[in-house]
Amino acid sequence: MSIESMDYQSELANKIRAHLNDLTKPVGSLGRLEEFALQYCMIKQNEDAGLNRLKMYIFAGDHGVTEQNVCPYPKSVTCQMAANIASGGAAISVLCKNSDIDLSVVDMGVDADLTYTPRLINCKVARGTKDFSRGCAMTSDECRDALDHGRRLAKESGADLLGVGEMGIGNSSSASALYAMLLGIEPQRTVGVGTGSLGVMLERKKQVIASSVAMHRKEWNGDALEALQRVGGYEIAGIAGMILGAAENAIPVVVDGFIAGAGALVAMRHEPKVKQYLFFSHASAEQFHKAFLEIEGLRPILDLDMRLGEGSGAAIAMQIVKQAMNCYHQMATFSSAGVSKEV
Repeated sequence: MSIESMDYQSELANKIRAHLNDLTKPVGSLGRLEEFALQYCMIKQNEDAGLNRLKMYIFAGDHGVTEQNVCPYPKSVTCQMAANIASGGAAISVLCKNSDIDLSVVDMGVDADLTYTPRLINCKVARGTKDFSRGCAMTSDECRDALDHGRRLAKESGADLLGVGEMGIGNSSSASALYAMLLGIEPQRTVGVGTGSLGVMLERKKQVIASSVAMHRKEWNGDALEALQRVGGYEIAGIAGMILGAAENAIPVVVDGFIAGAGALVAMRHEPKVKQYLFFSHASAEQFHKAFLEIEGLRPILDLDMRLGEGSGAAIAMQIVKQAMNCYHQMATFSSAGVSKEV
């Protein structure tokens, strides 16, 4: 399926702006809420677009690079947290429960046997990626399968607005390597503490990622999906696939933080038009995320010093987009309310 490009100088865009300006308020006084309403309606290509069903997907996967002692937590935490999210005990579970957001956890590559439920979905490509410091993280077929799972879930979601987050011990290492490769910058800039890599471990993490990126750059053909195959993770591939599938089906996506942003960057490099379909939820406190947003000319909805991941920032930002559309649809207009406009 093709992805449509949006024309913000079109008749439709002008109609949406005219409605926003006719709401009983000073023109532009709702600030960025008006920007979000315009973007949402343009994605839907409908000046009367509704926003009813909000859906959050948390993609989970393990990473072979954890064998290099780059993370303080064992990979068993991925399995434990995936189950915790699905059973309602995690921050994202609470945020979604209290925001009327339908939550699903997707096993893309957890290195464990999980008990699947309607909320915990089996899309396992493999039991974790291979160690990208020694070779490619996944095969081309595995990468394609992970992307296809994300695409399919987007198409089948039935959502008006999607959110994407992740869970995976070691995935900040994959994200850092992807940012370095796709943005053409040195890994020293992109590597941060992740789940708590400090001191000697942080220096080890920087060294492992720097040497890995240098190795892969020698053979990389410059393609975004090949970079994903080389240093990415199954959950990051699932996010990239969901973003591509959502854009193909005119569904806007709210992207979480540092790691979800790496999946978004893969999708944007593969198909630049998807950028118009994305809301970037927040500026993460994780090193480099704000720099990434600035490089790409992206303005996040929030800046709350969060760095939890698991879709937490996206869940909060989805409510802001929802409130923007509530104002768009439910406020009276000067035309209908008999309120005098400025003279």
